[in-house]
Amino acid sequence: MYTFSSKLKTFSLILMVVGLLGIGYGFLSAPKNIQEVEAILASDAHGSHEVSKSPTETHAITGEDKVSAETEHKEHLNHVLNQLQNKPWAALYVACIFFMLISLGVLAFYAIQQVSQAGWSPVLFRVMQGITAYLPVGSVLFFIFLILSGLHFNHLFIWLDPSIVAEDKIIANKTGYLNFPFWIIRAAIFLIGWNLYRYFSRKNCLAQDEATDDSFYKKNFKMSAAFLVFFIVTESIMSWDWIMSIDPHWFSTLFGWYVFASFFVSGITVICLVALYLKSKGYLEHVNTSHIHDLAKFMFGFSIFWTYLWFSQFMLIWYADIPEEVTYFVTRIQLYNLPFFGAVVMNFVFPILILVNTDFKRITWVLVMAGSVILLGHYIDFFNMIMPGTVGDQWFIGVSEIASVLFFLGLFIFVVFTALTKVPLLPRRNPFIEESKHFHY
Repeated sequence: MYTFSSKLKTFSLILMVVGLLGIGYGFLSAPKNIQEVEAILASDAHGSHEVSKSPTETHAITGEDKVSAETEHKEHLNHVLNQLQNKPWAALYVACIFFMLISLGVLAFYAIQQVSQAGWSPVLFRVMQGITAYLPVGSVLFFIFLILSGLHFNHLFIWLDPSIVAEDKIIANKTGYLNFPFWIIRAAIFLIGWNLYRYFSRKNCLAQDEATDDSFYKKNFKMSAAFLVFFIVTESIMSWDWIMSIDPHWFSTLFGWYVFASFFVSGITVICLVALYLKSKGYLEHVNTSHIHDLAKFMFGFSIFWTYLWFSQFMLIWYADIPEEVTYFVTRIQLYNLPFFGAVVMNFVFPILILVNTDFKRITWVLVMAGSVILLGHYIDFFNMIMPGTVGDQWFIGVSEIASVLFFLGLFIFVVFTALTKVPLLPRRNPFIEESKHFHY
């Protein structure tokens, strides 16, 4: 049985406390009115040695022009106020959805292993089940966030604002789908469905240890096949609902696959990192370098798959140059140039240079380094998907962003490693367990 070390537990608690304090600071420091926004903008302009004049300071305009300019200036300030107030919410949202989807990616990978009757992976099943223990916790927190969005505590989803819908024909035409009751019902169905599979598949796996036949294994096989069908459908709709609808004028038929590739490779990476950690502490005696090598191959392969989808989506939209489509990438290239192209380097260039080497896929420190970069790169990928539509050009990696990651990382570590202490790390009666124990490649 695994024992959650006091050092790691303390570390996770410290991360959560520091994260909560930083999140609180982010909300408290957000501007409350237009006057504070004017002070912030004046400070920024002063720092860049470009102090702009307000419309009332411009003398060579008529009275009517002055009123119009003042109105535009006020609208701009209100827009910036909205963006800056969104910033701590958006930072929290990125971290919240990222860690929840990591556990969902691991759950999908686990289901694929069950359906394919893979012989190499059963020794890692309890690691996967431990990671998916975060899914119920993450789902509750995420659902609460969606409820708060529907109650207008934030303005991340502009289609939830009736005044905007009334003035925007494109969004108004989508209200049959993009409306709060239908949206939150869909979210509840998705989250409950995923968690039910997670609960019953784990229950059957544990029951199989005490069984005298393979009946529970067969139940899991059928359940996993049904779950994967449910997952394929709900994952695509989830990506539209929770990410793409932040930019409600834009759409991409590849987006569901793109989001899947991002959190799926992140989930596999976490399996590898957790397995390496447990192995370094003397656990998982039957996990050998061949198991780790296979995980690293999946990390490498799905990094390439993510890049293929990134390039396909970008190239087709950029080449077609349809205004309502290309604006999505124009915004990111102009305002998010460093994180936009930095994600490509971290999620493609770095993995292909490091993990293309077969020998490197068996070296612990190389995999820890590569895995850390991949996870950070895909967090930035989610940052790129969510931030432009919520905070526009008012972005920077500040206290809110760092604190949100720290809190959810601490919570993730605490929940996952607590779950690993509950049951033995080896599923004894899995039909393929002996093959998995002696797996070599």
